[in-house]
Amino acid sequence: MKYIKLILFVISITFSSNVLAQTVYTTKTGEKYHKNSCRHLKYSKIEITIDKAIALGYSACSVCKPTKDNTKASSETTTNAISPIEKSEATSKKVVATQCTGKTQTGKRCKRKTKNANGKCYQH
Repeated sequence: MKYIKLILFVISITFSSNVLAQTVYTTKTGEKYHKNSCRHLKYSKIEITIDKAIALGYSACSVCKPTKDNTKASSETTTNAISPIEKSEATSKKVVATQCTGKTQTGKRCKRKTKNANGKCYQH
């Protein structure tokens, strides 16, 4: 009898957590949030609540069009629940490494990656 009560308790906790927050997914380098079935989640998928995604500055994907379901999500914003580190990450611009635009001695394009604003690696 104790095990049945425990199982029912665990099931009720599972269902109640789904009611509080709707789950969406982000990618490692993207700026959008997606549904689980979106084609843009092919290479990376990070689970996050929709309220937290909006608070971190993510916007909805134009392909899968995830919407905030008011029956599942809480009406309060979770901005106060976000740590200062996450806020600074949301406000900072993401820098992506690109291929160097410099030319080698043979006249071919350099194959190194760079994050410099001028587009050139340390050698050019």
